[in-house]
Amino acid sequence: MVVWDAGAGRYVLRTVGRADPDCDALLTHLGRSLVTEAVLRMGTDHHLRCRSFLNIPATELFAAPGAPAGTRTLADFVDRTGRAEAIWFAFTDKPWLKVWSVAPERPFASRRVDGPYNYPFSDSLPEPVARLAGTLVSGAWASAPLFGQIQYLLAKVALTGDITDVLLSPTLVRDVLTGDVLTHLLAGGLRSDLWGASRNLLEYVRPTTLRETANGYAVLTRRADLQWVVSRFADFYGTLLAEYAARGEYPVNGQVEIRVTGLEDPSVCGVPGARPPLLSALRPRPDRPDVDTAVWIDILSLPDTPALHRFYRDIELFLLALDEDRATVRVEWSKGWAYTDTAAWSDPDVLDRAVPAALRAGGGPGWDEAVATLNRLDPHHVISSPFLDALLR
Repeated sequence: MVVWDAGAGRYVLRTVGRADPDCDALLTHLGRSLVTEAVLRMGTDHHLRCRSFLNIPATELFAAPGAPAGTRTLADFVDRTGRAEAIWFAFTDKPWLKVWSVAPERPFASRRVDGPYNYPFSDSLPEPVARLAGTLVSGAWASAPLFGQIQYLLAKVALTGDITDVLLSPTLVRDVLTGDVLTHLLAGGLRSDLWGASRNLLEYVRPTTLRETANGYAVLTRRADLQWVVSRFADFYGTLLAEYAARGEYPVNGQVEIRVTGLEDPSVCGVPGARPPLLSALRPRPDRPDVDTAVWIDILSLPDTPALHRFYRDIELFLLALDEDRATVRVEWSKGWAYTDTAAWSDPDVLDRAVPAALRAGGGPGWDEAVATLNRLDPHHVISSPFLDALLR
């Protein structure tokens, strides 16, 4: 790291080990410090199986807790496999659910893959679909429902080979999903059940993937409340999207992405004395050892979509108002947050109150300790920006 040395009166290189008292502030420093080299400790790799499901209604996958036995909920899939992601295209009723499970040997029904990026339908849009995306950017924002339906159909056909929905869809959808497009989607075989090295199943976004903007939040909760979180969000999101559409506004033309992970556990790094990163969205709450799960929520849309920032603000205010006993909401640093009606990273209440409060919640070292350490290691704010100076104070 580049840090200030008061004795030498200059900036110097310093090696910081995981058990160093300053390391917990530097591990997630938001650009307030400069790393010149990092040594990573890797765990044992595992072969994984990734299965895709596109036939579960959102009302079932995101059902409220207490649903009848046999309901296929997101929490049930997480309980069974430990790894799950839902991709819910705008204005569609069935998300694309991916679940990963450790599988040392290839299951009989799985297709082996020997490289990453196994979803080419999302990496490079077929030409007719790219044209439709172009019409959106050109101002035909009301085409968002059609674009969402087509994205779902692309995924379903490429993953499962099921063209039933294509045959039953409106004429315009059939015109976009031409014979050439279907041939392209089905080339190389089906992809709903894949097996291989972890990298080959976890890396799937390329530079050619459609560029979108996204908000981002981590909702920390108990494993038992996972379904409560996703059901509350899904109900609000669906209702809000419908309210905007009723006014002739279509702020979302991408997808909702919901992922579930655990929290930071420094013991797994194998370094005695290691502590969790102070500014990580996944830092556990010292007062709540029962809070062990993070639900990541992102909503993607094409940049410059009208009403998008206002929609993101409505979502953000809803999430920040969730029951504090069951949910701690922290921003995902690499995404958009602190929305006004016209811009991200701009709402003074979220910047000055909500963001620091979420990282102070539960007591123990957190926001204030991290800010003090970063300021001590760069007292002249050489490695900073006006935005970071205002945020980290």
